[in-house]
Amino acid sequence: MITASTHDFRKKAQAKLPRFLFEYVDGGSYDEVTLRRNVASLQDIALRQRILRDVSNIDLSTTLFGQDTRLPVALAPVGLAGMYARRGEVQAARAAEKAGIPFTLSTVSACPLEEVTSAVTDPIWFQLYMIRDRGFMKDLLQRATDTGCSALVFTVDMPVPGSRYRDYHSGLAGSPGLAGDMRRVFQALQHPGWAWDVGIHGRPHQLGNVAPVLGKNTGLEDFFAWMRNNFDPTVTWKDFEFIRSIWKGPMLVKGILDREDAVQAADLGADGIVVSNHGGRQLDGVPASCEALPAIAEAVGERLTVLADGGVRSGLDVVRMLALGARGVLLGRSWVYALAAEGEAGVSKMLSLIEAEMKVAMSLTGVTDITQIDQSILVRNKI
Repeated sequence: MITASTHDFRKKAQAKLPRFLFEYVDGGSYDEVTLRRNVASLQDIALRQRILRDVSNIDLSTTLFGQDTRLPVALAPVGLAGMYARRGEVQAARAAEKAGIPFTLSTVSACPLEEVTSAVTDPIWFQLYMIRDRGFMKDLLQRATDTGCSALVFTVDMPVPGSRYRDYHSGLAGSPGLAGDMRRVFQALQHPGWAWDVGIHGRPHQLGNVAPVLGKNTGLEDFFAWMRNNFDPTVTWKDFEFIRSIWKGPMLVKGILDREDAVQAADLGADGIVVSNHGGRQLDGVPASCEALPAIAEAVGERLTVLADGGVRSGLDVVRMLALGARGVLLGRSWVYALAAEGEAGVSKMLSLIEAEMKVAMSLTGVTDITQIDQSILVRNKI
């Protein structure tokens, strides 16, 4: 299959991955209304085509939290991404570095901070969930500091995990013990390429950043049980202040959909926010990220850096998000599909496609610099 778009990478990933892994990254919560809305609402935003303008020199570069980037995008944190290709987070971080953009490592990554940061020269971003054990959180933040992470992405929309029906149907969740293990092994054996490359040669299969506290519990069911038992539902804005007292670098709050929450983040000194509904994986039925973005950007865009994610499948979608008020865009599923399909080379190719599609969108809307992208390039009755 020729991979000419993120949709092609998705098809290729589905063919290569065991079902439980594909459904985990592809699915959303409950009936997946928000998952579909993220994509459909963004694609429904009409761009305003302009003609006869000099668009011979297109500049996509920007600066995000003190880091110069070739594109106004970053790779979003995705849990268990290291299971989608051999030591997958390392491969993705290398691709991001080659493309000149930030890579964000999840708290629940397969590869630990030390392994990923030692594989690249540029600093990465680190994503943090609120964990009940504050001592463990302090240690994790210290590790992020020691390994040179340049920004912290504090994810706040997961005090409890959403209910994802696909994970139960595939056997990733709700299948404890030997029966669950055998079900996943059977699925893996149906995909020998993945089984050989990742299943056998991609070990250790563990949550690298959490392994020190898991001890001998190393099965997938142990991982998810740990997350269910250790994510903290008591988290409040005071915990933001607790983290800020420890972390000295730029700090982003990820998972904001409400204008009042965005203002609160700005008031407490956040350097940035990510307008996000967790890719439709938490509370189903909430607005698409692109629907929530304009009001939030209007409220706090002059006070901090507004990023956004959710439903971005092309360079055109990146331009749409920028036009709605984002300063940058996080790519999630798109890079994991590419990683599963073709490894590091796939992520590099996906980013090249995003870049080329952005240039086309900018050229045909008559802008040559991302600072010129605003709602003027959108058809007004489609905003």
